[in-house]
Amino acid sequence: MRVVAIIPARYGSTRFKGKPLVTLLGKPLIQWVYEATKRCSIIDDVIVATDSEDIKSTVESFGGRACLTSCSHKTGTDRIAEVARDLRCNLVVNVQGDEPLIEPAAIEEAVSVFSQKKQFPVSTLKTDIMTQEEFLDPNIVKVVTNKDNFALYFSRSALPFWRERDNKGSVFGYKHIGLYVYERDFLLKISQLPPTPLELAERLEQLRILEYGYLIKVVYTKYQSFGVDTPEDLTKAESMLSQRMRGL
Repeated sequence: MRVVAIIPARYGSTRFKGKPLVTLLGKPLIQWVYEATKRCSIIDDVIVATDSEDIKSTVESFGGRACLTSCSHKTGTDRIAEVARDLRCNLVVNVQGDEPLIEPAAIEEAVSVFSQKKQFPVSTLKTDIMTQEEFLDPNIVKVVTNKDNFALYFSRSALPFWRERDNKGSVFGYKHIGLYVYERDFLLKISQLPPTPLELAERLEQLRILEYGYLIKVVYTKYQSFGVDTPEDLTKAESMLSQRMRGL
């Protein structure tokens, strides 16, 4: 089984233009993501999919591989699908280009479920939400699953609603980590389907998969990640990376 990871990296991010090139502890953000993905032993190749010559040149400067894609793509899924069309592989891993703390072991967990007897074309990750602040933050996507760990819904809202929550409980729910593993042919198929109402309402691409009736396997991981969405997130990301490098 050949597995290729594709990292979408758009220059013109709405909230943070040029985000993949911003420097974290002496390295561009995209390099942190690329190198973490490369350390995952289950991945055969890593490619950055970008609409920017500057990002492509930066990736190549540290020895990475990058492909230029159309500037018209509206989603990261569309961007990686363009690259995947020319690949010969079984699985495509979509690693978000703004998560410098993604763990290679977490990537492996999401890929490994495809070695089991399966009835799903895509997998993703969830981890515990430990604070009320995260639970209420619309920038942190929540996921609820059934007893077999298939996704029921993803939302920016606080889900589930705790009508009589025990305040002593430590976990509020599950945070979605936006890493996806697709069967290649399914990725090409879903990228061609029109956006759906819930997808547009929540601005969450994965809802398109559910609205068209497909299953998403959600794998629990103990690993936490952190997405850099705004310039204000850089300080926190640097602090977390520094702690990890010191083994704290």
